[in-house]
Amino acid sequence: MKVLYEFIPRMDFLEAAEEVKDLVDGWNITDSAGGRPAPSGAAVACVLKARNPDKIVIPMLITNYKGPVEVGAVALAAEAIGVDGMVPDPGDPPRYGHPIRTREDGDCQLLKDPDEIGEYRRSTGPAEEVRSFLRNTIKIRNMGFGCLLTARRPAEDAMARMRDEWDFGFFMRLEEESLPRLKQVAKETRQLGKPIYAYLIVETAKNKKTIDRIGWPSTSTLDRAEGFVGKLEGVVDGIIPTCLGDLAGERELLEKIQRFRG
Repeated sequence: MKVLYEFIPRMDFLEAAEEVKDLVDGWNITDSAGGRPAPSGAAVACVLKARNPDKIVIPMLITNYKGPVEVGAVALAAEAIGVDGMVPDPGDPPRYGHPIRTREDGDCQLLKDPDEIGEYRRSTGPAEEVRSFLRNTIKIRNMGFGCLLTARRPAEDAMARMRDEWDFGFFMRLEEESLPRLKQVAKETRQLGKPIYAYLIVETAKNKKTIDRIGWPSTSTLDRAEGFVGKLEGVVDGIIPTCLGDLAGERELLEKIQRFRG
């Protein structure tokens, strides 16, 4: 089972990546999380892949903040370097300006109406349109594209999405209650020959308030994480563990789960 570290780029991202590289099989890189400007997920991915060619590097491609030319440009750069994949998703509302919706034909819309923005963020179609734009218009050929799957929707919805033209999936909002749903989705996905990774949000004393604020369920606590990860052996191809800002907790977590890597 591969361990991808959820990497939130900061100005010291090279040093931060160096600190954990021996504990992980690669990185899933955020892209201006929360709509706040940060070092570009695609740019950071290119640097890390060039420096660590043996590692898996998969950045998010948040499209709310980019017009069609920029969406195509960052994907071309990632493919040129050999980045393993990208996950296009509208993402959070931008802190500055308005969301941009890129359509399959390369056209785009600036979204300002609150109701329109809400509907757009709840739908899955925007990610499919960006993927088709990148495949058919920009001609990305060698890099995989992944989609986000959520435990909040029926398993059949996730399986139908993976039967589409996605190359891999990231499963979100995993907890004990949704584990059977993940198993159902993962069985179908792996039969399709497509990898599936699961996010693990691990609660610690330091990040509990953060988890409560964003409203996501925690997958496990730090003292029980090993047991939960053990339940995922043979179910998923990899995990994406995070302690949501508790860097010391993440280091401890990564050390705890080393025996599951393979």
